[in-house]
Amino acid sequence: MQRTIKKRDPGLFDYQSRMGDLSEKGYPLEKLDQRIVWEIFREELEGVFASPSQGLGGRPRYDVVLMFKVLVLQRYYNLSDEQTEFQINDRLTFQKFLGLTLSDKAPDEKTIWLFREGLVKAGVVEKLFKMFERHLSEAGLTGQAGKIIDASFVDVPRQRNSREENEIIKGGGVPVVFGENENRLRQKDVEARWTKKGEEVHYGYKNHVKADEKTKLIEDYAVTAASVHDSQVVEALIEKGDGVLHADSAYRGEEIEKVLEEKGIRSEIHERAYRNRPLTEAQKILNRQKSKIRVRVEHIFGQMTNGMRDGLKMRWIGTRRIAAGVGLLNLVYNMVRYEQMMRLRLA
Repeated sequence: MQRTIKKRDPGLFDYQSRMGDLSEKGYPLEKLDQRIVWEIFREELEGVFASPSQGLGGRPRYDVVLMFKVLVLQRYYNLSDEQTEFQINDRLTFQKFLGLTLSDKAPDEKTIWLFREGLVKAGVVEKLFKMFERHLSEAGLTGQAGKIIDASFVDVPRQRNSREENEIIKGGGVPVVFGENENRLRQKDVEARWTKKGEEVHYGYKNHVKADEKTKLIEDYAVTAASVHDSQVVEALIEKGDGVLHADSAYRGEEIEKVLEEKGIRSEIHERAYRNRPLTEAQKILNRQKSKIRVRVEHIFGQMTNGMRDGLKMRWIGTRRIAAGVGLLNLVYNMVRYEQMMRLRLA
């Protein structure tokens, strides 16, 4: 009869031994935690949650950097608030990333929601993104002459509205019936929009990004409703010094070309076919050459979809919350990409 491994009695150093085994295997969160200087975010975060009127009494709060790292976990693994609380309590690697031990109480889902809402209301997520982007620029990883722009849909839960209600929402209004019930109104997203691309139907928003063509790091972004055409945000994203701009044919147009010329940016936007004016063979060859660089932006959205557990699908309602979620998503992507680049550079 084959022997089986017997269960051992708990030992004093079991936790340290298990974490040591995980560290030897090199789990992603440990690599990220070792590479990012989290303290650069503290001052901005403290400014949001400082309560000068609070005395010595009252319930102690969690450290703001710890809570920020909770949001990083949430976006990295695309978790709901409830699942974030559960996974922190369940997974040793999450606890180690946050600096918690088994004896520490993890933030509950309400605390996570309130912290994120505080950032949303203060409008600081974009500042946090820019703060880290400056850190990347100072390290010489962004700000080089060569940019790529593109957009991806951010899908949110689809609404069950009548045709008449959708028409009112599409026109920028709020159906009267929504206002009659405050609880119902809170569950209705009157800022998300429907759109169709090819055979795909999307409901929600768009994440428009400008990335460095060499490093694939995101330098800037904008969030719009899904119905906004990609080309409408180009002017808001580009700036003098961008050098060269790569984009697909959706961005081709006389107005955009004029803006690029005014800013001294060379256009490498794909040639576009028009009705009764198909692309010439020379234009097709040129587009294939341009694609070798432009396609790099697809790696960004691929990482968000595959590496970050369908990160472009979000659960929240309204432009402000989605903009904060997208900002955190883009920030966490840059953190992950930065860690990868530094590890490979030092290897």
